[in-house]
Amino acid sequence: MAHTKSAVKRAHQNVRRRLTNVSTKSMLKTRKRGMLGFVAAGNADQARVAFSSYVSALDKAVKRGIISRNTADRGKSRAALRMKALAAK
Repeated sequence: MAHTKSAVKRAHQNVRRRLTNVSTKSMLKTRKRGMLGFVAAGNADQARVAFSSYVSALDKAVKRGIISRNTADRGKSRAALRMKALAAK
């Protein structure tokens, strides 16, 4: 347990930030699942919109320091490969 005022404040900040980070990561996974669902269904138009939304969300998460740049780049690359495979069909 925190003993000083600054340590108590820091503990509260950490709790708030953790909730925000967990929420953002969950949203990223939801957008990824949505995009993959459209790709699996073969719906290219909706998949393109979902892909754009997913990439944008990844970039915003990197900007806010929630995920690392390499993690976002890997996610974008894998998503782009799925979109390319869908376009090839």
